[in-house]
Amino acid sequence: MNVHAYIPPRPAPLPATLSLLRVIWQREGDLLTLLPANAYRVEAGWLGWSRRSILIVNEPATVRHLLADPDGIFPKNDLMTGAVEPLIGDSIFVSSGATWRRQRRMVAPAFGSLHLAKAFAAMDEAVDAREAALDAAAAVGETVSLDLTMSWLTADVICRTVFSAPLAPGVAEDVYDDFKVFERSAAHVELKRLILSPAFDDIPQHPHVLEACARIRRHLGAMVDPHLADGAAFDDIASAVIAARDPETGSPFTREELIDQLGVFFLAGHETSASALTWAFFIAATRPEALARIREEVDAVCGDGPVEFEHMPRLTYLKNFFREVLRLYPPITFIPRVALKGTEILGHKVKRGTMVMIAPWTIHRHRLYWEAPETFDPDRWLPERAGELTKDAYIPFGIGPRVCVGAAFASMEAALILARLLRRYDFDVQDADAVRPAARLTTRPGAPVMVTPRRRAG
Repeated sequence: MNVHAYIPPRPAPLPATLSLLRVIWQREGDLLTLLPANAYRVEAGWLGWSRRSILIVNEPATVRHLLADPDGIFPKNDLMTGAVEPLIGDSIFVSSGATWRRQRRMVAPAFGSLHLAKAFAAMDEAVDAREAALDAAAAVGETVSLDLTMSWLTADVICRTVFSAPLAPGVAEDVYDDFKVFERSAAHVELKRLILSPAFDDIPQHPHVLEACARIRRHLGAMVDPHLADGAAFDDIASAVIAARDPETGSPFTREELIDQLGVFFLAGHETSASALTWAFFIAATRPEALARIREEVDAVCGDGPVEFEHMPRLTYLKNFFREVLRLYPPITFIPRVALKGTEILGHKVKRGTMVMIAPWTIHRHRLYWEAPETFDPDRWLPERAGELTKDAYIPFGIGPRVCVGAAFASMEAALILARLLRRYDFDVQDADAVRPAARLTTRPGAPVMVTPRRRAG
C-alpha cells in the first residue's frame, strides 16, 4: 500500500447531537468524540448545545490573534485552570496577564541558556538506559507498554537535563499511574461541567485526584530540594530557574512556585513528548515502507557508528515523519480560552463566559488548510511542496508569545529517540486495529499500546 494513502486511527466525526450522545454513552471522558463533523470544516462555529456557549475557532490568523490576546480578554479557560491547579498551581502553563509575564521573564532564560549540544548528551544517556531495558525484554520475548516505555524514557530525559540526575527507580511508574488518574478524572469533571455548568463555576476535585497530585508534587519536591540545598553543585535548568529573579522586584521563586514551574517542565515536557512518540512508534511499526525509509536514511547518515548531534540536521525524512505525527496527533489537543467580556469573533457574537476553543486537532485536519488532511504524508513537508501549506495552520507547540519554550529541545529529543530505537528494534504491535486516539489533557491512545520489541535482524 502506498504510504501516502495511509489514514491512521481517528474517531469517526458525527453530527453535533450524535457526538454529544456518543460522549454520554461511552463515558470515557474523551474530548475527541465530542467534536462534530462540522468542526473540521468551519473557520469558526458553535459546538452543539451546552449551558455555556462554546465557539471553536480554526482560522489561523484569528487563532494567532486570540492566543496573543493583546487586549487581555481571552485568558486560559477557567475549567482547565481549575482542573490543573492542584497539580501545577498558578504556573506558567495556566497563568495569565501580569503573573504570566513575570513567570515568562524569569523562566525563559533557563531554556535560552540551555545548549542543545549539552542536552543531547543527557538525552543520549537516557536512551542508553532504555535500550538496556528493551534488550532485556527482547531477549525473552516480553510484551511491554509502548506508552509507559515512552513516558519512562522522556521522564528520564527531563530528569537528566532539568535536574542533572537519572530518573529514580519507581518514579516513572508512579508518575505515569498518578497522571493517568489525574488526567482521566479531570477530563470527567471537565466534560460534565463543559455541558451542564455555568461559566466561572468552582472546580472541586475528587479526593483520589488530589492524592495523586500530591504524590506527583512530592516526587518533584524531592528533585528540587538538593538544588535548594547546594545550588552551586548544579549547572542545569533547575538551577537556572532557582537563580532567576524578578527583574522588577528582585525576588526569587518560592519552593512551592519552583515545584509549580519545574513541574510544568517535568510533566508537560515528558508527557507531551511521550504522547507524540507513542504515535510515532506505532505508525513506524505498522507502516513498513515508512520504517524502511527511516532506517535507510539513518544508516546513510550515521553509518555503523553512534547517532551524533551533528547528524540531526541531515535526518530530513525522519524529521518530516515526526512533523507529520505532530500534525495528526498534536500532544496538546485543545487550547481553551474564556471570554472575559462580550466581543465578536469572525461574525459570531461572543458573550462573557463563552468558551473559545482552539483545537490544534481540528486545525491540523481542516479541509480548508490541508491537502488530504487525514492522510499521513511526511513528504508534504518537502520544500518543493511548500505551496500546499497554509500559514499558521500548524501549531503543535502553540503560536505567538506563548509558544512552547522547549520546542527545539522536544524536536531534537524525538529525532534522537526515533533514530536510535528504530534502527535497533522491530516493534510488533499487539491488536493494532483496535488502537484509537483519545484526548483528555494530551492526545494518547485510548488504551495502552502493547508491543513486543525484537532486535533488528542484520
